Amino acid sequence: MINIPFQMGVIIFVFTYAGMWLDEKYSNGSSTWTIVLSLLSVFIALYNVIRQVKNLNK
Repeated sequence: MINIPFQMGVIIFVFTYAGMWLDEKYSNGSSTWTIVLSLLSVFIALYNVIRQVKNLNK
């Protein structure tokens, strides 16, 4: 249970960093990749938490 916040942080950080890198590499004047990948990372992190909590309840 104590590792869940660290896992969430790592997932969100990696995806957001990748979005910033993509925005720098393929810049079109906006931060579209950062926004999309950071939102996707939040959903993935929440899914991971829900899956882990379900496994704990078994």
